[in-house]
Amino acid sequence: MCNGANISYAKKTFYDVNGFNGIDNIASGDDMLLMHKISKQFPDSIHYLKSEEAIVSTQPMKSWKTFFNQRIRWASKAASYDDRRIFWVLLLVYVINLLFPVLLLAAWWNTWYLWLLLLLGMVKIFLEYPFVRSVAGFFGQQRLMVYFPALQPFHIAYTVIIGWLGQFGSYRWKDRKIDK
Repeated sequence: MCNGANISYAKKTFYDVNGFNGIDNIASGDDMLLMHKISKQFPDSIHYLKSEEAIVSTQPMKSWKTFFNQRIRWASKAASYDDRRIFWVLLLVYVINLLFPVLLLAAWWNTWYLWLLLLLGMVKIFLEYPFVRSVAGFFGQQRLMVYFPALQPFHIAYTVIIGWLGQFGSYRWKDRKIDK
């Protein structure tokens, strides 16, 4: 993963992959899509620097509305990746999160689905917790992990809603309305 705030590349590399050609018609994701073009042409040249000295800080969105518009914009590029593995991983994550409200609704008629929902929730937490804990630790925010289980329902709703709107909704970006 990358964004314009934390990616660097040689000017020659940019020209070798024809820059933003082929991805310049997509309203969002030029940084990620460019990185994938570079990775495709130079598969062994992408590196990640995990260092506290290399952390890039950016300003957060100033309102919930701009926050959600940003996330919808980010989700809108999911189908634009040439690397189908990314698409399938994103789809898998989306479907797993979508299972939660579906199972909750199904539990209304049959409590067996409630047990399945609880099992899925425990598996989700068990698999995600170590990764999120390591990231939180790297950024000195490990104390926030106490909230991780309680915030799962919000994260699930966020993923389902933002993922859907990213593919079928609209968002505002740079004073323009972008429709899918």
